[in-house]
Amino acid sequence: MGYTISEKILGRASTAGAPMRAGSAIEVKPDFVLGYDFPGYLDVMFRQLREELGCERVVEPERFGIFIDHMVPATTPAEEDFHAITRSWCRANHVRLHEREGIGHQVAAEAGYAVPGAFVVHFDGHVSQLGAFGTLAIGIHQQLLEAFARERITFTVPHTTRVNLRGRLQRGVMARDVFHHLVRVLGPRSCRFQVLELGGQALPTLSLEGRQTITGLAMFTGALSSICNPDQDALDYALPRALKQLEPVSSDEDANFAAVHDIDLSGLAPIVVVPPSPAATADLVDYLGLPVQAGYLGSCASGRLEDLRAAVLVLSGRKVSPGFALHVVPTSRAIMAQAAAEGLLTPLIEAGAFISSSSCDYCYGRIATMSAGQRAVSTGTLNVRGRMGSPDSEIYLCNAAAVAASAIEGRIADPRHYLP
Repeated sequence: MGYTISEKILGRASTAGAPMRAGSAIEVKPDFVLGYDFPGYLDVMFRQLREELGCERVVEPERFGIFIDHMVPATTPAEEDFHAITRSWCRANHVRLHEREGIGHQVAAEAGYAVPGAFVVHFDGHVSQLGAFGTLAIGIHQQLLEAFARERITFTVPHTTRVNLRGRLQRGVMARDVFHHLVRVLGPRSCRFQVLELGGQALPTLSLEGRQTITGLAMFTGALSSICNPDQDALDYALPRALKQLEPVSSDEDANFAAVHDIDLSGLAPIVVVPPSPAATADLVDYLGLPVQAGYLGSCASGRLEDLRAAVLVLSGRKVSPGFALHVVPTSRAIMAQAAAEGLLTPLIEAGAFISSSSCDYCYGRIATMSAGQRAVSTGTLNVRGRMGSPDSEIYLCNAAAVAASAIEGRIADPRHYLP
């Protein structure tokens, strides 16, 4: 019986140095330990490391990466003081700091932490999007302090659910719709404490950006992480940037999976996720005409070039509805620069969109806060109560083209009516 890609990655990083079966308890050394500064997370860990564990400096600082991507830019002296603590700790520990480069999960791929075959930990589960490049990236909590203080952490090799994608997406349907369809078909607890592995003949037809979207949202199936066997596109992107040299691995044909699902994408239509649950998926057509006052195109799940291109196809030569606030936030500085070079920003601005430098702050309501009774269409990660402001506002998650179409009409709209 063969091994899954996750069993191979964790086995290689463990004391065993060889593939380990799901369910095995192991001591494993993360190739990279990542985090972003946010109150109650790294600041607490920095203090615990010093005061409780007597750890003044991390060992092998090249394994660590810290991102300042929340509260950017700072709006109070206290927020700037908070960032200064992170900068100081990184300087003292000779740890790489990525500030104002964009949303950390995207920047991690651009900066070379998405090494095919690597094991990466973070406290935020959306880091799983590095799985698009064959990296096993998992959000952990209690063990993250252990990862800062010790070379190895205790871990149990997770089981894997495999999803084989087939068919081809229709016009106006995007990777977000694929993921939300998976939640609808499999259920929000279908991959609980497992790794969601994506494959099948349709996977290569999805862009790397689309694969990042799907793998980055995996937690909403209950999964610890998500991963793809790296194809040539993934290797061509990741290997020249890689901060570590490892042999890429893939699942064996006879690997043992907890479950295998075949999903046909051919008949898939745009989907909307209805508040207040990320599991409440529905067909977009069932909500057409519902008034909305705001739109957000961004986040670590979207806001990449293919999302911006889709929005431009819809908005070019058209205007945002009067009174509608459309915020477009490219996922990283590099993506924003490329969007500018491609001429994508001008038609968005001319349509009436507000373009912002990359930040996590729109996604959790620190900026562009909604008041009671307002509704938004969003490519953010969550639609729970209070996520983007008042607990009495509502968030409808959908793809970037649908956000753009809804911005034109001031109500939930079908993007397919606007696409050439």
